[in-house]
Amino acid sequence: MPATIASGASTTYGDHAESSSRELFGEVALEALDSAGLTPTDLDAVYVGNFMGDLIEDQGHMGPLLADAIGAPETASVRFESACASGGATFRQAVLAIESGAADAVLAGGVELMSLADIEHVTDALANAADEMYENEQGLTFPGIYALMARRYMHEFDVSREDLAAVSVKNHANAVANPLAQFQRELTVEEVVESKPIATPLALYDACPVSDGASAVVVVSEAFAAARDLDPVASVLGTGQSSDALALHDRGSISRTPAAARAAQEAYREAGVTVDDVDVAEVHDCFTIAEVMALEALGAYDPGAGARGAVDGETAVDGSFPVNPSGGLLGKGHPVGATGIGQLVELTKQLRGVHPNQVTDAAVALAHNVGGSGASATVTILGGV
Repeated sequence: MPATIASGASTTYGDHAESSSRELFGEVALEALDSAGLTPTDLDAVYVGNFMGDLIEDQGHMGPLLADAIGAPETASVRFESACASGGATFRQAVLAIESGAADAVLAGGVELMSLADIEHVTDALANAADEMYENEQGLTFPGIYALMARRYMHEFDVSREDLAAVSVKNHANAVANPLAQFQRELTVEEVVESKPIATPLALYDACPVSDGASAVVVVSEAFAAARDLDPVASVLGTGQSSDALALHDRGSISRTPAAARAAQEAYREAGVTVDDVDVAEVHDCFTIAEVMALEALGAYDPGAGARGAVDGETAVDGSFPVNPSGGLLGKGHPVGATGIGQLVELTKQLRGVHPNQVTDAAVALAHNVGGSGASATVTILGGV
Protein backbone atom coordinates (compact mmCIF):
# COMPACT_ATOMS: atom_id res chain seq x y z
CA MET A 1 0.00 0.00 0.00
CA PRO A 2 1.68 3.28 -1.09
CA ALA A 3 2.40 5.84 1.61
CA THR A 4 1.75 9.56 1.52
CA ILE A 5 2.43 12.46 3.87
CA ALA A 6 -0.88 13.96 4.92
CA SER A 7 0.64 16.92 6.74
CA GLY A 8 3.67 18.15 8.65
CA ALA A 9 4.66 20.71 11.25
CA SER A 10 7.77 21.97 12.97
CA THR A 11 8.76 24.25 15.82
CA THR A 12 11.43 26.83 15.32
CA TYR A 13 14.88 25.35 15.89
CA GLY A 14 17.01 27.06 18.53
CA ASP A 15 16.87 27.57 22.28
CA HIS A 16 13.77 26.11 23.94
CA ALA A 17 15.31 25.54 27.36
CA GLU A 18 12.13 26.82 29.02
CA SER A 19 10.18 23.96 27.46
CA SER A 20 10.30 20.14 27.57
CA SER A 21 10.36 17.39 24.98
CA ARG A 22 6.74 16.50 25.68
CA GLU A 23 5.66 20.11 25.15
CA LEU A 24 7.69 20.55 21.94
CA PHE A 25 6.57 17.22 20.51
CA GLY A 26 2.98 17.80 21.55
CA GLU A 27 2.92 21.17 19.82
CA VAL A 28 3.98 19.86 16.41
CA ALA A 29 2.10 16.57 16.63
CA LEU A 30 -1.23 18.24 17.33
CA GLU A 31 -0.57 20.91 14.71
CA ALA A 32 0.16 18.26 12.09
CA LEU A 33 -2.92 16.23 13.02
CA ASP A 34 -5.15 19.32 12.99
CA SER A 35 -3.76 20.36 9.62
CA ALA A 36 -4.71 16.96 8.21
CA GLY A 37 -8.16 17.09 9.81
CA LEU A 38 -7.34 14.13 12.06
CA THR A 39 -7.29 13.47 15.80
CA PRO A 40 -4.93 11.36 17.93
CA THR A 41 -7.50 8.56 18.05
CA ASP A 42 -7.20 8.15 14.26
CA LEU A 43 -3.59 6.97 14.64
CA ASP A 44 -2.48 3.35 14.52
CA ALA A 45 0.95 4.19 15.91
CA VAL A 46 3.12 7.00 17.26
CA TYR A 47 6.79 6.78 16.29
CA VAL A 48 9.31 9.06 17.99
CA GLY A 49 12.86 9.87 16.91
CA ASN A 50 15.07 10.90 19.83
CA PHE A 51 18.74 10.42 20.63
CA MET A 52 19.62 12.08 23.91
CA GLY A 53 16.51 12.18 26.09
CA ASP A 54 17.96 9.85 28.67
CA LEU A 55 21.35 11.59 28.52
CA ILE A 56 20.20 15.23 28.71
CA GLU A 57 16.71 15.12 30.23
CA ASP A 58 17.08 11.92 32.28
CA GLN A 59 14.05 10.69 30.37
CA GLY A 60 13.88 7.46 28.42
CA HIS A 61 10.85 5.44 27.25
CA MET A 62 9.70 8.38 25.19
CA GLY A 63 7.28 6.48 22.96
CA PRO A 64 4.47 6.09 25.47
CA LEU A 65 5.38 9.35 27.21
CA LEU A 66 4.81 11.37 24.05
CA ALA A 67 1.85 9.35 22.82
CA ASP A 68 0.18 10.11 26.13
CA ALA A 69 1.17 13.77 25.82
CA ILE A 70 -0.81 14.11 22.58
CA GLY A 71 -3.86 12.26 23.85
CA ALA A 72 -3.15 8.81 22.40
CA PRO A 73 -2.04 6.82 25.48
CA GLU A 74 -3.39 3.50 24.19
CA THR A 75 -1.87 3.81 20.72
CA ALA A 76 1.14 1.63 19.91
CA SER A 77 4.23 3.77 20.40
CA VAL A 78 8.00 3.39 20.22
CA ARG A 79 11.12 5.52 20.27
CA PHE A 80 13.67 5.03 17.47
CA GLU A 81 17.32 5.86 18.06
CA SER A 82 19.91 5.96 15.30
CA ALA A 83 22.04 8.89 16.51
CA CYS A 84 21.61 11.91 14.24
CA ALA A 85 19.67 9.75 11.75
CA SER A 86 16.96 9.02 14.33
CA GLY A 87 14.41 11.17 12.49
CA GLY A 88 15.05 9.59 9.10
CA ALA A 89 14.94 6.10 10.59
CA THR A 90 11.69 6.90 12.38
CA PHE A 91 10.07 8.08 9.17
CA ARG A 92 11.23 5.02 7.24
CA GLN A 93 9.69 2.71 9.84
CA ALA A 94 6.41 4.61 9.55
CA VAL A 95 6.49 4.19 5.77
CA LEU A 96 7.25 0.47 6.05
CA ALA A 97 4.32 0.07 8.46
CA ILE A 98 2.01 1.71 5.93
CA GLU A 99 3.40 -0.17 2.92
CA SER A 100 3.12 -3.52 4.69
CA GLY A 101 -0.53 -2.92 5.55
CA ALA A 102 0.19 -3.06 9.29
CA ALA A 103 -1.04 0.53 9.73
CA ASP A 104 -3.09 3.13 7.91
CA ALA A 105 -2.05 6.23 9.86
CA VAL A 106 1.23 6.78 11.74
CA LEU A 107 2.53 9.92 13.38
CA ALA A 108 6.30 10.07 12.76
CA GLY A 109 7.92 12.77 14.85
CA GLY A 110 11.26 13.71 16.29
CA VAL A 111 12.32 15.85 19.22
CA GLU A 112 15.50 16.89 20.99
CA LEU A 113 16.13 19.23 23.90
CA MET A 114 19.86 19.91 24.05
CA SER A 115 20.28 23.37 25.58
CA LEU A 116 19.46 22.17 29.10
CA ALA A 117 23.10 21.08 29.38
CA ASP A 118 26.37 22.96 28.95
CA ILE A 119 28.42 22.45 25.80
CA GLU A 120 30.77 19.96 27.46
CA HIS A 121 27.85 17.76 28.52
CA VAL A 122 26.23 18.00 25.09
CA THR A 123 29.51 17.14 23.36
CA ASP A 124 29.93 14.13 25.65
CA ALA A 125 26.35 13.02 25.01
CA LEU A 126 26.79 13.29 21.25
CA ALA A 127 29.94 11.20 21.54
CA ASN A 128 27.74 8.25 22.46
CA ALA A 129 27.18 7.91 18.72
CA ALA A 130 30.88 7.11 18.23
CA ASP A 131 32.87 4.02 19.26
CA GLU A 132 33.38 4.32 23.02
CA MET A 133 36.37 1.97 23.20
CA TYR A 134 38.33 3.06 20.15
CA GLU A 135 37.29 6.69 19.63
CA ASN A 136 35.83 8.29 22.76
CA GLU A 137 38.39 6.84 25.17
CA GLN A 138 41.13 8.18 22.92
CA GLY A 139 39.75 11.71 23.24
CA LEU A 140 37.87 12.00 19.96
CA THR A 141 34.63 13.98 19.78
CA PHE A 142 32.59 14.54 16.63
CA PRO A 143 34.31 17.82 15.71
CA GLY A 144 37.57 15.89 15.87
CA ILE A 145 36.19 12.96 13.88
CA TYR A 146 34.85 15.19 11.11
CA ALA A 147 38.10 17.15 11.17
CA LEU A 148 39.96 13.93 10.40
CA MET A 149 37.57 13.27 7.53
CA ALA A 150 37.96 16.83 6.25
CA ARG A 151 41.76 16.76 6.46
CA ARG A 152 41.94 13.49 4.56
CA TYR A 153 39.49 14.73 1.93
CA MET A 154 41.42 17.97 1.48
CA HIS A 155 44.65 16.00 1.10
CA GLU A 156 43.22 13.60 -1.48
CA PHE A 157 41.49 16.19 -3.63
CA ASP A 158 43.36 19.45 -3.11
CA VAL A 159 40.32 21.18 -1.60
CA SER A 160 40.86 24.39 0.38
CA ARG A 161 39.42 25.78 3.61
CA GLU A 162 37.73 28.45 1.52
CA ASP A 163 36.02 25.75 -0.57
CA LEU A 164 34.52 24.20 2.56
CA ALA A 165 33.57 27.62 3.93
CA ALA A 166 31.44 28.26 0.83
CA VAL A 167 29.03 25.57 2.07
CA SER A 168 28.47 27.45 5.32
CA VAL A 169 28.08 30.77 3.51
CA LYS A 170 25.40 29.31 1.23
CA ASN A 171 23.43 27.62 3.98
CA HIS A 172 23.52 30.54 6.40
CA ALA A 173 22.31 32.80 3.59
CA ASN A 174 19.39 30.42 2.95
CA ALA A 175 18.51 30.35 6.65
CA VAL A 176 17.90 34.10 6.73
CA ALA A 177 14.58 33.71 4.88
CA ASN A 178 13.44 30.66 6.85
CA PRO A 179 11.35 31.65 9.89
CA LEU A 180 12.04 28.26 11.51
CA ALA A 181 15.81 28.65 11.35
CA GLN A 182 18.05 29.18 14.35
CA PHE A 183 20.39 31.63 12.60
CA GLN A 184 19.28 34.71 10.70
CA ARG A 185 22.64 36.11 9.70
CA GLU A 186 24.65 35.88 6.51
CA LEU A 187 28.36 35.06 6.65
CA THR A 188 31.33 35.64 4.39
CA VAL A 189 33.97 33.09 3.48
CA GLU A 190 36.46 35.10 5.53
CA GLU A 191 34.20 35.04 8.60
CA VAL A 192 33.85 31.28 8.39
CA VAL A 193 37.56 30.65 7.91
CA GLU A 194 38.56 33.07 10.67
CA SER A 195 35.94 31.94 13.21
CA LYS A 196 37.05 30.21 16.37
CA PRO A 197 38.97 26.98 15.64
CA ILE A 198 37.26 23.88 17.02
CA ALA A 199 39.23 21.05 15.39
CA THR A 200 41.65 21.95 12.64
CA PRO A 201 40.81 22.44 9.80
CA LEU A 202 37.23 23.06 10.99
CA ALA A 203 36.18 26.27 12.73
CA LEU A 204 33.05 27.35 14.58
CA TYR A 205 31.03 28.27 11.48
CA ASP A 206 31.93 24.97 9.83
CA ALA A 207 29.80 23.26 12.50
CA CYS A 208 26.10 23.09 13.24
CA PRO A 209 24.90 24.54 16.55
CA VAL A 210 23.37 23.06 19.70
CA SER A 211 19.62 23.15 19.01
CA ASP A 212 16.25 22.33 20.51
CA GLY A 213 13.15 21.59 18.49
CA ALA A 214 10.56 19.13 17.23
CA SER A 215 9.07 18.17 13.88
CA ALA A 216 6.31 15.75 12.89
CA VAL A 217 4.60 14.34 9.83
CA VAL A 218 1.45 12.26 9.52
CA VAL A 219 2.04 9.28 7.24
CA VAL A 220 -1.05 7.59 5.80
CA SER A 221 -1.94 5.02 3.17
CA GLU A 222 -3.43 6.21 -0.10
CA ALA A 223 -6.60 4.26 0.73
CA PHE A 224 -6.90 5.98 4.12
CA ALA A 225 -6.38 9.38 2.50
CA ALA A 226 -9.08 8.66 -0.07
CA ALA A 227 -11.53 7.32 2.51
CA ARG A 228 -11.06 10.39 4.72
CA ASP A 229 -11.00 12.80 1.77
CA LEU A 230 -7.55 14.04 2.82
CA ASP A 231 -5.39 16.26 0.66
CA PRO A 232 -1.82 14.89 1.09
CA VAL A 233 1.16 17.24 0.83
CA ALA A 234 3.58 14.69 -0.68
CA SER A 235 3.85 11.14 -1.92
CA VAL A 236 6.60 8.81 -0.70
CA LEU A 237 8.34 7.53 -3.82
CA GLY A 238 11.15 5.59 -2.16
CA THR A 239 13.22 5.13 0.98
CA GLY A 240 16.61 3.59 1.68
CA GLN A 241 18.72 2.85 4.73
CA SER A 242 22.16 1.40 5.32
CA SER A 243 24.90 1.16 7.93
CA ASP A 244 28.69 1.04 8.17
CA ALA A 245 31.38 0.35 10.75
CA LEU A 246 30.98 2.68 13.71
CA ALA A 247 34.64 3.63 14.10
CA LEU A 248 36.50 5.46 11.34
CA HIS A 249 39.51 3.16 11.46
CA ASP A 250 37.34 0.18 10.53
CA ARG A 251 36.27 1.72 7.21
CA GLY A 252 37.96 1.42 3.86
CA SER A 253 38.04 5.20 3.44
CA ILE A 254 37.31 8.13 5.72
CA SER A 255 36.65 10.53 2.86
CA ARG A 256 33.55 8.62 1.71
CA THR A 257 30.20 7.76 3.26
CA PRO A 258 29.26 4.45 1.60
CA ALA A 259 26.26 3.84 3.88
CA ALA A 260 24.67 6.98 2.46
CA ALA A 261 25.53 5.87 -1.07
CA ARG A 262 23.87 2.49 -0.52
CA ALA A 263 20.81 4.12 1.06
CA ALA A 264 20.55 6.47 -1.91
CA GLN A 265 20.74 3.66 -4.44
CA GLU A 266 18.01 1.75 -2.60
CA ALA A 267 15.78 4.83 -2.54
CA TYR A 268 16.42 5.59 -6.22
CA ARG A 269 15.55 2.00 -7.20
CA GLU A 270 12.33 2.00 -5.22
CA ALA A 271 11.31 5.41 -6.56
CA GLY A 272 12.26 4.57 -10.14
CA VAL A 273 14.36 7.73 -10.44
CA THR A 274 18.01 8.76 -10.65
CA VAL A 275 19.82 11.65 -9.07
CA ASP A 276 19.25 13.56 -12.31
CA ASP A 277 15.52 13.58 -11.56
CA VAL A 278 15.96 15.26 -8.16
CA ASP A 279 14.90 18.91 -8.17
CA VAL A 280 15.81 19.84 -4.59
CA ALA A 281 17.63 18.16 -1.70
CA GLU A 282 17.99 18.58 2.04
CA VAL A 283 21.21 16.91 3.14
CA HIS A 284 22.89 16.31 6.48
CA ASP A 285 25.45 19.12 6.74
CA CYS A 286 26.40 18.76 10.42
CA PHE A 287 29.80 20.07 9.31
CA THR A 288 30.72 21.70 6.00
CA ILE A 289 32.65 18.62 4.90
CA ALA A 290 29.53 16.52 5.53
CA GLU A 291 27.56 18.30 2.79
CA VAL A 292 30.42 17.81 0.36
CA MET A 293 30.59 14.07 1.06
CA ALA A 294 26.80 13.83 0.96
CA LEU A 295 26.66 15.21 -2.57
CA GLU A 296 29.15 12.61 -3.72
CA ALA A 297 27.37 9.76 -1.90
CA LEU A 298 24.11 10.76 -3.60
CA GLY A 299 25.80 10.61 -6.99
CA ALA A 300 25.34 14.29 -7.74
CA TYR A 301 29.12 14.81 -7.97
CA ASP A 302 32.12 12.61 -8.66
CA PRO A 303 34.57 11.96 -5.80
CA GLY A 304 36.57 15.10 -5.12
CA ALA A 305 34.15 17.40 -6.97
CA GLY A 306 31.48 17.90 -4.30
CA ALA A 307 33.00 21.10 -2.95
CA ARG A 308 32.50 22.78 -6.31
CA GLY A 309 28.73 22.75 -5.78
CA ALA A 310 28.74 25.63 -3.32
CA VAL A 311 31.79 27.37 -4.77
CA ASP A 312 30.33 27.51 -8.28
CA GLY A 313 26.76 28.24 -7.16
CA GLU A 314 25.35 24.97 -8.47
CA THR A 315 23.82 24.07 -5.08
CA ALA A 316 22.26 27.50 -4.55
CA VAL A 317 18.48 27.83 -4.53
CA ASP A 318 18.58 28.91 -8.18
CA GLY A 319 21.40 26.52 -9.11
CA SER A 320 21.31 23.33 -11.14
CA PHE A 321 21.09 21.11 -8.00
CA PRO A 322 19.62 23.12 -5.09
CA VAL A 323 20.79 21.84 -1.70
CA ASN A 324 19.56 22.89 1.74
CA PRO A 325 17.26 25.79 0.84
CA SER A 326 16.11 25.56 4.48
CA GLY A 327 19.55 26.59 5.70
CA GLY A 328 20.48 23.00 6.48
CA LEU A 329 21.82 21.93 9.84
CA LEU A 330 24.42 24.69 9.68
CA GLY A 331 21.88 27.49 9.39
CA LYS A 332 18.52 26.08 10.41
CA GLY A 333 19.89 24.06 13.34
CA HIS A 334 20.23 20.44 14.41
CA PRO A 335 17.96 19.17 17.21
CA VAL A 336 19.28 15.70 16.60
CA GLY A 337 16.18 13.50 16.86
CA ALA A 338 14.03 15.99 14.96
CA THR A 339 16.37 16.82 12.08
CA GLY A 340 15.43 14.01 9.69
CA ILE A 341 11.73 14.76 10.09
CA GLY A 342 12.34 18.49 9.81
CA GLN A 343 14.00 17.93 6.43
CA LEU A 344 10.80 16.28 5.21
CA VAL A 345 8.64 19.13 6.48
CA GLU A 346 10.82 21.55 4.51
CA LEU A 347 10.60 19.43 1.37
CA THR A 348 6.80 19.14 1.51
CA LYS A 349 6.74 22.93 1.36
CA GLN A 350 8.96 22.83 -1.72
CA LEU A 351 6.65 20.35 -3.42
CA ARG A 352 3.63 22.51 -2.61
CA GLY A 353 5.39 25.64 -3.91
CA VAL A 354 5.17 27.55 -0.62
CA HIS A 355 8.75 27.47 0.71
CA PRO A 356 10.37 30.82 1.57
CA ASN A 357 13.33 29.75 -0.61
CA GLN A 358 11.21 28.12 -3.29
CA VAL A 359 12.94 26.09 -5.98
CA THR A 360 11.19 26.62 -9.30
CA ASP A 361 9.03 23.68 -10.45
CA ALA A 362 10.19 21.34 -7.68
CA ALA A 363 8.52 17.97 -8.31
CA VAL A 364 11.00 15.41 -6.90
CA ALA A 365 12.70 16.02 -3.55
CA LEU A 366 15.38 14.13 -1.62
CA ALA A 367 16.21 14.00 2.10
CA HIS A 368 19.57 12.62 3.32
CA ASN A 369 19.98 12.00 7.06
CA VAL A 370 23.18 10.63 8.64
CA GLY A 371 23.96 9.19 12.06
CA GLY A 372 27.34 9.76 13.70
CA SER A 373 30.18 10.01 11.20
CA GLY A 374 28.29 7.99 8.60
CA ALA A 375 27.67 4.68 10.36
CA SER A 376 23.94 4.98 9.66
CA ALA A 377 22.13 6.77 6.87
CA THR A 378 18.66 7.15 5.41
CA VAL A 379 17.57 8.62 2.09
CA THR A 380 13.97 9.48 1.22
CA ILE A 381 12.55 10.46 -2.16
CA LEU A 382 9.32 12.48 -2.16
CA GLY A 383 7.09 13.52 -5.03
CA GLY A 384 4.26 15.92 -5.44
CA VAL A 385 0.61 14.85 -5.37
